[in-house]
Amino acid sequence: MERRIFHGSITPSDIAQALMAEFNRGNLHAQTIGQAEKLAVQIATRDNASAGGQTALTVSIQKVEDGVMIEIGQQAWLGVAASLGMTAFSALRNPLSLLGRLDDLAQDIENLQLQERVWRVIDRTAAALGVSQELSERFQRVVCEYCQTANPLGEGSCLACGAPLGNVQPSTCPRCGFVVGQKDAACPNCGQKL
Repeated sequence: MERRIFHGSITPSDIAQALMAEFNRGNLHAQTIGQAEKLAVQIATRDNASAGGQTALTVSIQKVEDGVMIEIGQQAWLGVAASLGMTAFSALRNPLSLLGRLDDLAQDIENLQLQERVWRVIDRTAAALGVSQELSERFQRVVCEYCQTANPLGEGSCLACGAPLGNVQPSTCPRCGFVVGQKDAACPNCGQKL
């Protein structure tokens, strides 16, 4: 399972709509399940697909404080593996039969790249919305607890009043290394209590 967090003005429905537009056509079928804050997009091969083996995967999209967290689950490979095996078996028996299975072979190769295609659609949508995986805006500066002046991240003392900024610097989750604020009770990436 691969997870990415995108920071900025983005919602789970933005990603879900982009995935539906890209994958709900041809040999693939997509559907959205859930509510506005937490959605799942299921992408699978249609039952009556004209070529290739069956495959499926689920994309979980959840709203987090500074954007969205996206996880792609394990892809179902058994149908694609069976179709590739049938192509190989028929080619061993009669090499010319491979010509009749070219559509199946092309669809199977495309199905093997489904997870990469999903990440490309997500990255393209994030770029179009102006969001990224960089540190969120709230971690790019620290505010002095004495004079409320914004200071660059990592600054040792306040530029305005000279007070130490050690207590307001962000830290990282001991479990996954994700950057967390001093007031965060749990890691937004892995859920570890802080």
